[in-house]
Amino acid sequence: MKKEDVILKTISFIGFFAAALLMTSCSKDDPALAPEPPVVVDPPVVTPTFNGPTYADNYTAFASWSNRSQWNLANVHDPSVEKSGEYYYMYQTDASYGNAHDGNGHFFYRRSKDLINWEFMGPSMLEAPAWVKDSLNNKRARMSPALPPITNPNYGFWAPCVRKVGNVFRMYYSIVVTNPIVGTDTNTSWTERAFIGLAETTDLASNNWVDKGMVVCSEPDGVKSYVRNGGNDWDAYFKFNAIDPSFIETPEGEQYLIYGSWHSGIAALKLNPTTGKPDKLKTIDDYGVRIAGRGNVNTNRWQALEGPEIIYNPDTQYYYLFLAYDELSVAYNTRVARSKNILGPYVTNTGISITNGAECFPLLTHPYQFKNHTGWVGFSHCAVFQNPTTKKWFYASQARLPEGVPGINVSNAVMMGHVHGIQWTEDGWPVVEPERYAGVPTTTFAEGNLVGTWEQITMNYQYKTMQKSVTIYLTADKKVSGDITGTWSYDPAKKMATINGIKCNVVDAWDWESSTRKVTLTYAGINSAGLTVWGKKIN
Repeated sequence: MKKEDVILKTISFIGFFAAALLMTSCSKDDPALAPEPPVVVDPPVVTPTFNGPTYADNYTAFASWSNRSQWNLANVHDPSVEKSGEYYYMYQTDASYGNAHDGNGHFFYRRSKDLINWEFMGPSMLEAPAWVKDSLNNKRARMSPALPPITNPNYGFWAPCVRKVGNVFRMYYSIVVTNPIVGTDTNTSWTERAFIGLAETTDLASNNWVDKGMVVCSEPDGVKSYVRNGGNDWDAYFKFNAIDPSFIETPEGEQYLIYGSWHSGIAALKLNPTTGKPDKLKTIDDYGVRIAGRGNVNTNRWQALEGPEIIYNPDTQYYYLFLAYDELSVAYNTRVARSKNILGPYVTNTGISITNGAECFPLLTHPYQFKNHTGWVGFSHCAVFQNPTTKKWFYASQARLPEGVPGINVSNAVMMGHVHGIQWTEDGWPVVEPERYAGVPTTTFAEGNLVGTWEQITMNYQYKTMQKSVTIYLTADKKVSGDITGTWSYDPAKKMATINGIKCNVVDAWDWESSTRKVTLTYAGINSAGLTVWGKKIN
């Protein structure tokens, strides 16, 4: 806040208080005319000086492998975050601007003490374990008719999940064989299967992982052929796509792998707590049960949802299933549903079952743009984790710059890691804070601090279309004006503003879009349609 703003607001407060004293004095002469006691608005709190992050969102100048020590959160995709000792560790899909990572290992990771400054550490796996090729060719040999082995498979390394289980850390990782099953044309043949494997370590700092082999794979169920009828044929030959693992242990000690992407929905697979694997994979039913789908889950294998992340919140006693919707480069958006039971049904904020294929709401993140910035797209496939000391929840994912940003070659390939705090609504739903986490000190602010100019974004769902902010004014008479009109109020005990009937958590934040980044206030809530509403104070 500028010094002159503080002086003006202090003068206004003194004038208001003097007027109140005058009214009280006059009322003594005529008790019958005594007014109601004046409402005194606390003077605004001056936010302390804070030096927050200044690193650029466009990192193309130092995107090369030789400059990896400068990356911080550059080149993040599909992160998984786990804390060990004084560090948070973040693991990810093999992805980088210009494929700078090629030839340097797989499942790269970085670490941070504060979730703001990250040190890039390198690969956690040097090459695909031998069991992947062996398992692939054993399965090909047992097909009818039998198929010859693939001598040099092409691999993709995607979306690991790291969790502490007892005294060890488990990494569930995805390795996808991208060769066509037969021939060389992916328009006439589906690609080979995906595998989820398991590795363990007792110390994340050591980066010494012991591979434990296969957990599950994308298994044909005999309903569809591996022959593909052109590029628009999405009727996969397997039941569940074995990528994007997420792990959870229930309060009762049961363990589940939640996995799946695009085809047939999201599966929950029960694990043996000792091995971290299923006890058997003999029939197709052993590969898990569907807990989420999109559309007609019985007839349509093309589900257009992926990246499941699951948590249990002991405060609400719900399981929360976060999902990435749509294609990843631009349209990606995050949804969430919840259930009291690990196997569902998972329901929306209006109580409709996504296990049966309903569209998932609330919608938490979406392509968006505050003023003075290019905006962000491809904003999903999240990790959701908790600070073990403060118990604060966080949301981490990549976000991409939009397509065609002037002066940036292939701008949509710029993938910046975002870490946002999570707030919880009064009825127990998570909402992602509008600005990236920057460690801004938490202050006690009064109602008067909210008076001013804000930008607001309502995350209306539009495929590949950024939702842009509008300008609104919260005035001292509790009116909302500008591009949106209405009323507002504030509950200081809960730090909750009600903006046109939408209850929003208000937090201290870092204005990443300002030409000179600075401390500000933001709010976030969910409207009755299940859409996130974000606000950022700009003046």
